[in-house]
Amino acid sequence: MTLHAALPPLPQDPRLGGIIKLAVLAVGGQGGGVLTSWIEDLARGNGYAAQATSVAGVAQRTGATIYYVEMCPVSPRPPVFALMPAAGDVDIMITSEMMEAGRSIIRGFVTPDRTTLITSTHRALAVSEKMMPGDGIASSAEVMAAAEIAARRLISADFDALAIAQGSVISASLFGALAASGALPFPVQAFEAAIMAGGKGAEASLRAFRAGFEAAQSPVGQSPVGQTAPIVPAAAIAARGPAHLMAQWQTLTARVLRLPAQVAAFARPGLQKVVDFQDLAYGAEYLTRVESVLARDTSPDHGLTAQAAKYIANAMAYDDVIRVADLKTRASRQSRIAAEMGVDSAKVMHVTEFFHPRAEEIIGMLPARLGAKLDASPVWTARIDRIFNKGRRLRSDGLTAYVLLYALSGLKSRRRRSFRHAQEQAHLTRWLDTALGYLPNHALATEVVKCRRLIKGYSDTHTRGLSKFDRVLAGVALVAKREDAADWTRRLREAALQDEAGRALDGALQTVASFS
Repeated sequence: MTLHAALPPLPQDPRLGGIIKLAVLAVGGQGGGVLTSWIEDLARGNGYAAQATSVAGVAQRTGATIYYVEMCPVSPRPPVFALMPAAGDVDIMITSEMMEAGRSIIRGFVTPDRTTLITSTHRALAVSEKMMPGDGIASSAEVMAAAEIAARRLISADFDALAIAQGSVISASLFGALAASGALPFPVQAFEAAIMAGGKGAEASLRAFRAGFEAAQSPVGQSPVGQTAPIVPAAAIAARGPAHLMAQWQTLTARVLRLPAQVAAFARPGLQKVVDFQDLAYGAEYLTRVESVLARDTSPDHGLTAQAAKYIANAMAYDDVIRVADLKTRASRQSRIAAEMGVDSAKVMHVTEFFHPRAEEIIGMLPARLGAKLDASPVWTARIDRIFNKGRRLRSDGLTAYVLLYALSGLKSRRRRSFRHAQEQAHLTRWLDTALGYLPNHALATEVVKCRRLIKGYSDTHTRGLSKFDRVLAGVALVAKREDAADWTRRLREAALQDEAGRALDGALQTVASFS
């Protein structure tokens, strides 16, 4: 076998020197096609030959559509354009959000010798991020750091928020950033003319264009990576209602103020959550549980009670059919959906809900004694499951379905006598007793309290969470006498949050079993 030395790089073809290569990465609903059309029209309207192509992604968040534009001045000899971008051969890369910017860097489209990267700093979570049982959100800061190294020039801002504020979509604000970058040899007026030629919605698009233009030009107008909406202090949350109910609410909030500051920071939003879930009496029960933990918490910073205040509220405000129906019939939800869909007086909005409750959810709404009997009967469980196993599609914008959901939400007054509530209360008590049983090891007790994070969601998700919770606590019992028991509890919990199937947890439990 003969080894040959690497061939020297080929010199760049001078005939390609005038071709500008631009790629856009966007998902459905972000106007990537419109943005590409504007760019193509802009080039042709200013004496350039241009070609635009696109390759659709697999799904909404498993792959963006790649739009690609090549352009060059018109010449007697027609140019031959490529159909797809190539690694290391892109002059301008426009991405609709941070993770798309990361994908463009990984694929080699962004290079420090030539590429201007224009990206929005907001996030549209990928399916893989949403599927994680724990916090699967990738770090936008890491992408930004990579972009600053990989790109010749980086322009970033929350172009999505800028567009929404102007009643438009992100394609218009990104087009403004492209104009501000100076990467294309066309005046701003030519960009605006391309938008105006689109006709309908041009005014809103122009406003978003100008907002994006200004943000790209001024660093002050750019949004820092990872910036979120400001957190409203708990004390600023206002409640409204009849005078007699407000008096009870003030009594509860006074109890919160008597708690240590570290605990009150969690107890106030926790109280708000459980009262919204049920009623004021339920809020009083919540504070009683928090106070009972505080009575046994001798740590200087009351960290055990602070975490308990957070997770007791989550445990008491569990998801059930009643809760789901309540949330789906709230006026605030309809308003939010209408705003997201851009509904106005000239449009009609249809909202279809998909319900597929399992037998456990139906039995859970029944009175505790009856529910317990049915739950213990495989025959009745199977019968109920057969009735609902096909699921139901309900048009909640219509009267019939809305009244049905509203009636279900009205069962809130009977919830505390239901079988599901009895189950949740019993589990909550066992969990707290287990955690406090590890005192005076406050670190271990706190980590066990945090394990309540594993239980969340509705239906199958809730069942899987319960299973992982039980397995983690079984593992904790094996290491409870070790000096590093708290650390191992944290490791087991984090392993349980790594994947839905629980493979990481299986491995962690095997490790624990090997030295127990």
